[in-house]
Amino acid sequence: MAAKQTELTDEGKDDGDEEFEDATETVPMPDDWTLSSMIDQTRVALHLFLNNRFSEAKNRMEPFADRSMYHALGYSTILYIQAVMTFDMQDIEQAIQALKKAIAVCDRYRHKFSMLESLSKSRSRAIYNDLTEEEIHAELCYAECLLLRALLSFVQDENLLSFVKGGLKIRECYKIYKECNKMMERPKFTEEKQKTHFATGVKMGVGTFNLMISLLPSKILKLLEFVGFSGNKMYGLKCLSEGSYDLASLRGPLCSIIMMAYHTVVCYILGLADGDINYAAELLKPCLEQYPKGALFLFFAGRIEEVRGNIDQAIVKFEESIECQQEWRQFHHLGYWELMWCHCFKGDWLMAMKYAEKLCKESRWSKATYTYQKASFLLMCEDQTEETKEHIKLLFKDVPRLKQRIAGKSIPIEKFSVHKVKRILEHKADIVLPALELVYVWNGFSILGKREELVDPVLTIVESTINDILKGSETDPFYHDNYSLVILLKGACLKCKGQYMQAEQCFKEVLQREKLIKHDTYLVPYTTVELALLYLKLDDKTQALHYLDQAKKNYKGYLLESRLHFRIHAVRLQLNGSSNGSLPVENDLDSDLVLNEESNITDVPNDEDAPSVSTKL
Repeated sequence: MAAKQTELTDEGKDDGDEEFEDATETVPMPDDWTLSSMIDQTRVALHLFLNNRFSEAKNRMEPFADRSMYHALGYSTILYIQAVMTFDMQDIEQAIQALKKAIAVCDRYRHKFSMLESLSKSRSRAIYNDLTEEEIHAELCYAECLLLRALLSFVQDENLLSFVKGGLKIRECYKIYKECNKMMERPKFTEEKQKTHFATGVKMGVGTFNLMISLLPSKILKLLEFVGFSGNKMYGLKCLSEGSYDLASLRGPLCSIIMMAYHTVVCYILGLADGDINYAAELLKPCLEQYPKGALFLFFAGRIEEVRGNIDQAIVKFEESIECQQEWRQFHHLGYWELMWCHCFKGDWLMAMKYAEKLCKESRWSKATYTYQKASFLLMCEDQTEETKEHIKLLFKDVPRLKQRIAGKSIPIEKFSVHKVKRILEHKADIVLPALELVYVWNGFSILGKREELVDPVLTIVESTINDILKGSETDPFYHDNYSLVILLKGACLKCKGQYMQAEQCFKEVLQREKLIKHDTYLVPYTTVELALLYLKLDDKTQALHYLDQAKKNYKGYLLESRLHFRIHAVRLQLNGSSNGSLPVENDLDSDLVLNEESNITDVPNDEDAPSVSTKL
């Protein structure tokens, strides 16, 4: 077995393909279906997958997916990833059927508790000591399959019943992870590897749940806490970090991927762009050593360079990520999306438009958004011909028709795009700097601010536009909307350049026009939060809290409201003097403080805006 592990670990070096073929052939599935053989086979499939050999990975799992819990988990997970990337209903249905079968397979391996044990709120650890290793691994695999099934059910069907069923599955999954957390204390493991694989899986599940829940705005958190969910951000990051240390374990690479996604993507879209990029780079280094041509890891390499402001280096990495595999073209869409923004940051609007066009043709995620982006980037190009202007109008006209619903809800950025287009279609009025507005709402100024040479051209465009607007007529029904937008953009540029006093003046000027803004009402709450962030930089917590409270309590029903509430939540964490999502946790994974049902909701602090502050539920 040690020889097998060495071969797997060495896979992925420059000349490692031949070595990996040997490794795949030396781990046969024995007739007795031992737990070790299941895990080893699934590890090989994971290595294939991370080396862009997606069909091989799937084909390796499929023949035994009806008998082995780990093969069932691996096969259904691959189909799940394919489904969420293609957004094709046929792929989604295929993944759901595979996950249903996987849940059934995992359930066959699970221990059947007595009625008394099942009704008990908390099973004793003595019970878990009597479980076999197959049975405790089955609990973990069952929880993972159940979670993926719940997430797909939200996409498959839009009715209320699917939401209820999905929520119940997530609740059950959450409870199983709590039980798995206790199972880790059992003293009996025949092999250290079995314990490592199980512990890493628990850390991945517990860590992801804690991290995901802790990021949610306080209103959602209160509802989740009421039904028994709680999340601790620092504890979640700690669990995932511990899980990522061992890349040889089955779920070690997955822990690294989740951590890198959090620090390089989630923090920049939903938070304050305060991800630990250096730590993400440290996590990425061993992954790239093992998978030098792995599309996903090259993507993260590009994302790290992008958020550091090294746009040219980021473009190179994203292009490598696209070129290194052609089997799953859906992976290309991740690269196209980032390349589009990279060219935006450089002011190369034509190239940005071309990538938006690629996405529009190939991706099913949001054709309305891609079309609006394409038109917005074209609108930024100079020396437009009459033919180009007519093409832009046709693109804008297409946006409402392409709007869709996912899980019964409109995509917020699609609602934003349709809202902006209505001004053109219904009022025959132009929109101003739509591309830079998109950069702003996607938190792109946090990246522009890393390099002054990226900010200065944007500021020049904004100031020129302000002059054009001032020359226009104040009788224009959207005069104040347009002026407020460009003043907000100017303030964002000045804040990036460290000119805080001038930025403050811009933001306050927008707020003074609150009652004059008719169409883009989102500008006022977003500007209010910009002022809070500005005062946070100046270490004036009193003023920061004041503007946060205004943004949260005074404005409702505006565009992209949920996104702003995520950011407000992140600011509150900083103002509470902690970057975690909850109270400090000193205990290790054997603690009951996290993911424990036995205490009650009275542990939650009184501050109504406190995030997921209870470590006990």
